[in-house]
Amino acid sequence: MPEQVITIGHKEFTVACQPGEEQYLIAAAEMLDAEARVLLNQIGRVPAERMLLMAGLMLADKTAEAGDKVTAAQAEIAALREEISRLHARPEPAPKRVEVPVIPDDVTDALTEMAARAEAVATEMEARARG
Repeated sequence: MPEQVITIGHKEFTVACQPGEEQYLIAAAEMLDAEARVLLNQIGRVPAERMLLMAGLMLADKTAEAGDKVTAAQAEIAALREEISRLHARPEPAPKRVEVPVIPDDVTDALTEMAARAEAVATEMEARARG
């Protein structure tokens, strides 16, 4: 079992770990050391046991807060998934009915006849103007 020397609050400790877990141990020790240094900067010299206890409690508090945030995020995700499912399950809205006015054939015929007369008058006026 490999041993790793870690430093927490300016004190060195030799700790054994499983093979391949050295990086996890180092990362955890760095987190604990960061909390211990905060304590040492705030209150000065502290016995190792008390420093480790207080640093551990500070990390536990941060872990509990992170756990609460994870729980709240999971609840929000569940609510959003439920809303998505509800929206997918609802029936499609009925299509809107669009009515397009239809011009009766006799009106169209009358307009066509009027356009033809207007063109004939225009042609006649052009012929008179030329001539």
